[in-house]
Amino acid sequence: MGSSIKSMGASNGSTVDVAVIGGGIIGLAVAWRVRASGLTVTLLEREQVGCGASRVAAGMLAPVAEVEYGEHGRRLLDLALRAAEMWPGFAAELERASGSQVGLMRTGTLMVAHDDDDARELERQLEFRSSLGLRATRLRASQAREREPALAPTVRLALEVPDDHSVDPRRVVSALRAACQQAGVELRERIAVTGLSLDSQARRVTGVTVSDGETVGAHRVVVAAGAWSGELDGLPDGASVPVRPVKGQIMRLRDPAGPGLLSRAVRYPGGYLVPRPDGHYVLGGTMEERGFDSDSTALATYELLRNALQVVPGVGELAVEELNVGFRPGTPDNVPFIGRSEIEGLIWATGHYRNGILLAPLTAEMVAGELTGEHAREELLGTCDPARTAPSSQEALR
Repeated sequence: MGSSIKSMGASNGSTVDVAVIGGGIIGLAVAWRVRASGLTVTLLEREQVGCGASRVAAGMLAPVAEVEYGEHGRRLLDLALRAAEMWPGFAAELERASGSQVGLMRTGTLMVAHDDDDARELERQLEFRSSLGLRATRLRASQAREREPALAPTVRLALEVPDDHSVDPRRVVSALRAACQQAGVELRERIAVTGLSLDSQARRVTGVTVSDGETVGAHRVVVAAGAWSGELDGLPDGASVPVRPVKGQIMRLRDPAGPGLLSRAVRYPGGYLVPRPDGHYVLGGTMEERGFDSDSTALATYELLRNALQVVPGVGELAVEELNVGFRPGTPDNVPFIGRSEIEGLIWATGHYRNGILLAPLTAEMVAGELTGEHAREELLGTCDPARTAPSSQEALR
């Protein structure tokens, strides 16, 4: 594969090596990595590249703060820790390739308790993380305010998580777009994929069909369409993956005085506040099972601000620039689907839920390994196996 490279991909009627469906951070990272292996790549995005969940994401690289209880949580933690280790190198490589900064802030995270009930829960969270060998340090309220003077005097307790950082997804998407173009990836925007094209036995993918009636020929297809991945037409019954949209409302704020209110991400019950290097802040984020309802609501805005003001009163002085809604791609166990489908030539790279930004470099490496036969991070493919939610697999687990 890849011995004949055509920079124009499939738009001239040829068959491209790989078609990537979805132009968010996952699809762009996959396209960039796959192109680097020598394969021709066409990426198709129904709107503009990076305009979906990636645009409104907070950009937290937080495997420790977001660790979940149970077996699924442990499996996701392994993925998240591996991805977090990759981010500094990935960011540096991307900045060299694109010539632009990605806003990586390696300043750690504070998990903050506002009242006594929150403090007791935070103690339990510290014990849980300690049991997993994760780094988190208990801070008295005074110690927390030494690190972040903008914290409210009513803060009871905090955990310092030194290995959880953040990045600006908008800058990452912009850099990935530039890197893809420099590498020769064909980016086709405002063109909706309406379904997959399969051979006559529906056993092998031959490309994708798009909204203008064209068929884009491809030897392999990677589905990285986020919350819309489960709605892809053209698959036989049972061959899709159970991905659903989880609505998140989020605010983008600006400090007229410039950066300095916070130096690191602050998390608290009911929300989080993530600083950007330029004095912007992302305040989020709700989790709502409301399908593709795209309305911003007054109640969500009120609750986001109320929770933030209890912890960082200075939020009240920030300017509101945007109210946004995004759709996280949820899965039954919160673990993404990465790997081969039962349809030959079809690769899933979706279902990243709250961790799409964090898992982007690892996902790209795993998908590129599948496509080239190198099987990078092969030990993780079982964790993300798209077949794990099939009825037969569920029976085998009982």
